[in-house]
Amino acid sequence: MSRQPLRLAIIEAASVLEEAGVASPRVDAELLAAHLLGIERGRLGLVPLVDSAMIEAYRAMVDQRAKRIPLQYILGTSPMGEIDLAVGPGVFVPRPETELLLGWALAFLERHGRRNPVVLDLCTGSGALALAIAHARPDAVVHAVELEPRALAWARQNAETRANDGDTPIVLHQGDVTDRTLLVALEGAVDIVVSNPPYIPEGTVLEPEVAEHDPHSALFGGPDGLSVIKPMISNIARWLRIGGAAAVEHDDTNGMLVAELFAQRRVFDDVVEHYDLAGKPRFVVAHRVPTDVEASRAAVRSSAGG
Repeated sequence: MSRQPLRLAIIEAASVLEEAGVASPRVDAELLAAHLLGIERGRLGLVPLVDSAMIEAYRAMVDQRAKRIPLQYILGTSPMGEIDLAVGPGVFVPRPETELLLGWALAFLERHGRRNPVVLDLCTGSGALALAIAHARPDAVVHAVELEPRALAWARQNAETRANDGDTPIVLHQGDVTDRTLLVALEGAVDIVVSNPPYIPEGTVLEPEVAEHDPHSALFGGPDGLSVIKPMISNIARWLRIGGAAAVEHDDTNGMLVAELFAQRRVFDDVVEHYDLAGKPRFVVAHRVPTDVEASRAAVRSSAGG
């Protein structure tokens, strides 16, 4: 069986992907080759020649990507933090930008200092944030909510995989994060809420990988991108314990508006906009503070206990 230079095959693949309009043709070409060979991308240079069967399989994968099928669907996984998640049709593909929200959440939990913190991930999709937090914080009690049955099936699959690998199991709930009756048992008990909800304004033009493959319900948040976020904030207020915090990702046109939605409620303070590496507004953080009534009750309890 004849053997061919891998480098030339990757150059050819990158050209095909560039012509198809793929945003990062060389990177994708190398990731596909590395996946097929079962090695890290950085070790491709150690494989000078490959057989013709591998070249044929590689070209088939490249043809899929050239049709603008998401790279993660072809690879079968998408990373979040220190874990990989199974993804495919019917579930939103986690984005690298959400790693920033994850980083903030883990840092908050570290500063917060509470053992066995209660975490709530809203619109969990594949389970990305919930499972990444559970992996990093084995002591955490992590709940995750997803409405769509197909996405929930992916989350269940990923949760089972992570539990089998030794991570603390998470608790999955099917439900609407805007429902005022959702998770009543968690009222006032959650230390941190994280969410990457549907937030793109309807009518926004998106790349084919997103528009034709990510579920519509996971992308769009009404005409202004806030149809899920607005009512969700009311629920966040009742779930968070005093001293807890929430971080909500949003469209880059809505950072100030989301911050205002939190700031308008008396139970939130220290509302901060966070930006991604490109300098675009990416997520808003808000901290749960006591109302005057709650502060008075706490003072009375403290006095009685003293």
